[in-house]
Parts: sequence; structure tokens; C-alpha cells
Amino acid sequence: MLENLLGIFRKRRRCDEPQLSTQPNMSYDTDNDEDEDDEKYAHSPEWPGAYISNLQIDRPFNANERFVTILDQLDMRVEKFRKDALNLQEKKDYLLMSMDLIKSNELLQNMSEGEREEIILYIQRVSSRLATVELNVRTVRDASQEDSLSQINALIDIMIKMGDPVIGRQRCQLYLNACCSSTMDPNGRMGTVHEADVGPIDKKFESALLGCTLDDQKNIKKRLQALMGYLNKQTVTN
Repeated sequence: MLENLLGIFRKRRRCDEPQLSTQPNMSYDTDNDEDEDDEKYAHSPEWPGAYISNLQIDRPFNANERFVTILDQLDMRVEKFRKDALNLQEKKDYLLMSMDLIKSNELLQNMSEGEREEIILYIQRVSSRLATVELNVRTVRDASQEDSLSQINALIDIMIKMGDPVIGRQRCQLYLNACCSSTMDPNGRMGTVHEADVGPIDKKFESALLGCTLDDQKNIKKRLQALMGYLNKQTVTN
């Protein structure tokens, strides 16, 4: 009987104890909840990836546009590289011209034979070092343009080797006037400015100049301007 009373007491005690809630605490974020939220966000229309996917469907990747963009950038870099090479070529031409002017300078001819020979050997050493630098920026020319450029170079070489800076300066000015008289009309064709507007010109030089390419004409003018600057200094010194 005592055992029966103890059993009844135990049952009543269990009934009086508060029941623990079997519902999870909604304020507590579990790992599973986070995974579910991430998955919902990833597949929701607000997810950026969904926008990109839709954009790719609406506008497929255009390989042609991509290649054209890259090639445009490369083309600009090639053009800059070509201009840099042309500038180096002009510097080399200026150095060669300077040494030619020194060799034909009147003061050098008035030096003693031993001193003159020493200077000539020095010029040859410098020229040999300069010859180790090879630059070749090819300008597309036809046979007529090649012939015109050869005539221009021959006329300038003759002027450099005159030996008289005063006469050389006068001839150089005639050549420069011919360069300044060359103009381009709106259609891209070369023409000439009236002689009174630029001063006297050398007709033979002008005729050969008009047969050259536009790039060659620009380079010839720069070369003559550098030469004129040198001859002006020589004239003042003398």
C-alpha cells in the first residue's frame, strides 16, 4: 500500500512541473536558418547575379566589339610608338647634319694640318658610334615621291657643304620659304601661296618638295629649321 501511495505522489509531481516548450526560439538564428536565407536571397529577383544573368540573356556577349575595342587601343599605342621613333630619327639626322657642318666649317680649314687631322679623326669616331644606332620608320612612297625626296636631300647636302655660313643661310632661307609656301586645300590637295607672302623661294626646291609625301614635307621643314638655327649662330659668331 505504501508503494501505491509513492507511485501516486510521483505522478502528481510530474504533472505539477512546468512543461518545456517544444517550439524553437524564433529570435535565435541558427545555421540552418542562415543557409535558407542565403539561398532565398540568391534566387530572388533583387540579387545582382540575377540581374547580370538576365542582362546576358537580353544582350549576349559580343566578341567582335571586344576585339575592336582592344585593337583600337593597340592602334593608338602603335601610332604613338611610331611618332616616338620618328622623333628619334630626327635627332639622329640632326646629329649627322651637325657633324657635316663641322667638317665643312671654315675655321677647321684654317687650322694646322695636325690639328685638323685630329679633329677629323674625332668626328669619325663619333660618327661610327652614331652609326651603331639604326632607326627605320618606313614611309610609304611611290617611285615619283622617292625621286623627289632624293632631289631634296641632294640640294640640302650641297647647301651644307658650301662652307660659307652666310651663303648657306641665304640658301636655307629660300628653301624654308618654299616649305612655308606649301598649303593644303580643304580637299587635301597641295597648293602654293603667292611668293610675295612668304618671300623669295627656290623654284627647283619647291618643285621637288611638292612631289614629296606630306610626312616627308613636314620632316624636311623641321630639318631646315634646325639647320637655320645652327647657321644663324655661325653667322653671328663670325
